[in-house]
Amino acid sequence: MRPGQSEEVATPAKLPPRLQHVYWIGGGSGAGKSTIARRLADHYGWRLYATDDMMRDHAGRTTPGEAPLLHQFMSMDMDERWVNRSPHVMLETFHWFRGEGFGLIIEDLLRLPQEPCVIVEGFRLLPHLVKPLLAAPDQAVWLLPTPDFRAAAFRSRAAAGAGFVGKTSDPAKAGRNLAERDRMFTTRLQEEAERLRLCAIRVDTTMTEDDLAERVTTAFGL
Repeated sequence: MRPGQSEEVATPAKLPPRLQHVYWIGGGSGAGKSTIARRLADHYGWRLYATDDMMRDHAGRTTPGEAPLLHQFMSMDMDERWVNRSPHVMLETFHWFRGEGFGLIIEDLLRLPQEPCVIVEGFRLLPHLVKPLLAAPDQAVWLLPTPDFRAAAFRSRAAAGAGFVGKTSDPAKAGRNLAERDRMFTTRLQEEAERLRLCAIRVDTTMTEDDLAERVTTAFGL
C-alpha cells in the first residue's frame, strides 16, 4: 500500500459494494464517451467524473517510483512523444494504457457520496481494471470507434483548436502515429472486453448521438 492509500483501494474484494452506485464508460479515443456520459448525467441527475479532467491532478499525486512511464512521458518534448517513436512503442509505453494512476480514480470515487449515482468516463478505464470493481456486469460499457468515426471526431477537434499534434515539428507524421496507436489500443480494448465478457459497442459513422445514447442506456439496464 502506498502512503495515503486507503485500505479499501488496497483490498479489491471489498470495493464492489462501495462502488455499486458507479457506472463506467470506457473506450477508444474519439468514441463519444464524454458526450454520452454528460448526456446521461444531465438526464438522470447523476454526478459526472471525467477521468481526462483529473490527469494533471493525478500526475501530481504520483512519484516516479509509483508511475515510471508517466514521469518518463512528462520529461519528453512533443517530438519525443508523438514523432520520433513508433506507434507500437507509443502504445506499449503510454502510462494511462498501462494502468498507472488508476488507483487514484478509485480513491477519488470512494471520497464521493453514494448519492446521486456517478458516471465515470475515459479511455483510462481498462476492462481488466474495472471488472473486479463491478457489483453487476451491466454497470460498465466500452465504446469502440471505427477508424472512420475516430478520424471524423479528431478532425472536428482539430478545427476547434484541440490539435496538440500541431505543436510538433511534423504534425502529419504525429497524426499518423497517433491514429495508428489509437487503432491498436481500440483493438486491444475489444479483445479484452470480449475475453472478460463485458459489454462493448462498436461506434461507426452511421450511428447518431441519439442511437449511441440509447444503446448505452440499454446496456446499463436503465
